[in-house]
Amino acid sequence: MAKKRFRDVKQGRTDTEKEEKKPLQQSHHSREYATAGEKLKAFLTDSFMLLMPIMYAVFYLVMGGREGFAAHKALGWLYILVPLVIVQTVFMVKSGQTPGYRAYNIEVIDESTGERPSLFLILFRNLAAVLSAATLFGWMLMFFRKDRKNLHDLLSNTAIVRKP
Repeated sequence: MAKKRFRDVKQGRTDTEKEEKKPLQQSHHSREYATAGEKLKAFLTDSFMLLMPIMYAVFYLVMGGREGFAAHKALGWLYILVPLVIVQTVFMVKSGQTPGYRAYNIEVIDESTGERPSLFLILFRNLAAVLSAATLFGWMLMFFRKDRKNLHDLLSNTAIVRKP
């Protein structure tokens, strides 16, 4: 049994009153957010399963090798990032998960509804993720926030949560 606080004893509060108030303090929006480790592992899995095949195709089939890519880096990255955003958006619209998210049992949700986000919201989130990665600050936010949200999650009002 927990030790009683002097203030509670003095004001005549009992333990049952505290227990009754406790559920009211918890919000119905309390979610089990994915940890930074889960998100990083999912990102690495997606990098190898989605990003690397696209990069290989762009490097060797579209740009004609490393030299071609080096000569036209901006165009090469555009050829890589556009298909990546499309593929990730298709996965997230269909199931709320990319292959990496599925491997670590996490999913993307609309923070306001708790449901899977709309096509527009997912597309916006994925485009914002590209900009977030370009600044690096956007990705580092998850190490400083309790809910582990990145900049693109804040902008799109989405969250990565553990799947029940």
